[in-house]
Amino acid sequence: MDYTASQAYTENGYVSRNPKPQFLPALLIISLVAIVPAHADDVALKTDHPARYTVIKGDTLWGIAARFLKNPWQWPKIWKLNERIKNPHLIYPGDVIALRYVDGKPELTLLRNEKLATAAPPSEPAADAPARPTVKLSPRIHTEPLEKAIPTIPPSAIAPFLTQPLVVSEQELEKAGYVTTGLDNRIALGNTSEFYARGLKDATQEFYQIFRKGKPILNPNNPKDILGYEAVYLGDAKRLQSGDPAKLVVTRVKQEIIPGDRLIASTRKPVLPYYYPRPPKTKIEGKVLSALSDVATAELGTHSIIAINLGTREGVEEGNVLRVMYHVGSHKDPVTRESYKLPDEEAALIMVFRVFERVSYALVMNANRPVHILDTVVTP
Repeated sequence: MDYTASQAYTENGYVSRNPKPQFLPALLIISLVAIVPAHADDVALKTDHPARYTVIKGDTLWGIAARFLKNPWQWPKIWKLNERIKNPHLIYPGDVIALRYVDGKPELTLLRNEKLATAAPPSEPAADAPARPTVKLSPRIHTEPLEKAIPTIPPSAIAPFLTQPLVVSEQELEKAGYVTTGLDNRIALGNTSEFYARGLKDATQEFYQIFRKGKPILNPNNPKDILGYEAVYLGDAKRLQSGDPAKLVVTRVKQEIIPGDRLIASTRKPVLPYYYPRPPKTKIEGKVLSALSDVATAELGTHSIIAINLGTREGVEEGNVLRVMYHVGSHKDPVTRESYKLPDEEAALIMVFRVFERVSYALVMNANRPVHILDTVVTP
């Protein structure tokens, strides 16, 4: 379930100004945004929240929201953009985020191009000094390229996982093309190696990703239920000649490629999509399946990538925020001497950034305690 940046806006109710994000022009941005409060009754502000915050390079939408709110994913409840700004992610370094109250309810306002007074108060003018002109302040329009807007989450944390195949079903394996042999009957393929492949049904597709079927991903609630198979990413290839077999060349190699390895069409997804953090539409519950990390560890922290056993079948969407619950266990009552179950405690908040039918991948946004495999994930 891969989106381009413009598709991500459309799926979340935004209007893309250009259906081809690789040729995005400069965007006209209104410099003063009116915010309309919406259902802020259940939004809790942090006790040490600032009155204003100036956006700097390196900020993320999540990080800014976390300065004001106890639950950063609740920012849409007090941040409502007007009809002329359809994409709330177009926030730039230098913008000022101001907190104010309307009818007793908090709301966040975006002030653009605001010049804060820094000079000393002016002295009284001389009696014969000419009158100073009255300056009328009004909203300005300026242009900014999209790539300068701050992202929702740190892009470096998820970029390697946006273009690589991560999960493949049995049906997708059966439909995928496959490597047959290299030129001159070469078995092991490396960078710039030319090879033949069969099963490539789309003659117009030029770029492919090469992967190998990995270990099965099992449903923790039913070990006999296979959710899919890990797709071990091997590299990229480009078609040189169509036909059966087709001729391709390896353009990037991560691991050695051999006959039988599979080919799927490359999505060429942009490295910096914009997400809309929000809870799922329904109450759902799942488990942490595994971690995507080059370092083996039993405990996962902030900015770790995890897999969960929830996907499009359960209504999960990119941008959904879930709460990871830590199972505390039981305790013996000091009076009755009977054992009783202690309630689960929150371990972390995660945000889903890539979704498959029965498996999703999420970034740990912030962790109060380490996240473990088989921890429960629930709607916050």
